[in-house]
Amino acid sequence: MKMQDYESKDGKKVWLSRSEVDTLLDVADGTEQRVAFALGARCGLRVAEVVEVTPDDVVDTEVGKFLRVWEGKGSKYRETPIPTDLAATIAAVGDYRDDSSDTPVVDRTTRTVRNWVTKAGDQLVEETEDVGWSFLGPHDLRRTWGTLLVGAEVEPGLVMEWGGWEDWETFREHYLGAYSLEAQARGMEKIEWL
Repeated sequence: MKMQDYESKDGKKVWLSRSEVDTLLDVADGTEQRVAFALGARCGLRVAEVVEVTPDDVVDTEVGKFLRVWEGKGSKYRETPIPTDLAATIAAVGDYRDDSSDTPVVDRTTRTVRNWVTKAGDQLVEETEDVGWSFLGPHDLRRTWGTLLVGAEVEPGLVMEWGGWEDWETFREHYLGAYSLEAQARGMEKIEWL
């Protein structure tokens, strides 16, 4: 876990490693929470976008499954890749329930999703004794997603398109403020005295 102070408010920005994302998903209390956490950490959605996703928003394309975000920040449309297992879970939820396929999968308020992330972070502080989890918020999941993609050598311009960022400076300053732990490990491997 990487952390950095916010410039103008208390608290810290948090970037999770891939294994820490898995740990967070494992403590989710049920399918709805797990989907909410995964939409942030695996698809880069903002909390307001998480509560709008429906089974109809998952589409197959020639290159794989994508999630349509109809009204992102500024009411802008975008498409972002979605992991196959998350797409399958969303489809299963849609098939299982009696609601129509255009009903949100996470049918909660943004405040509820924020509370879920805070509660999961608090639980992980107790389980791991790592106080860093206490700073975790839903936007950190989006920040983590962007950083992990760049760390996996996905073209930054493509990450910006998938995430709905138009300005490189904003993307760099607010989302890529820390190198992923994986990138740091690759760097450390090059230092023979470590």
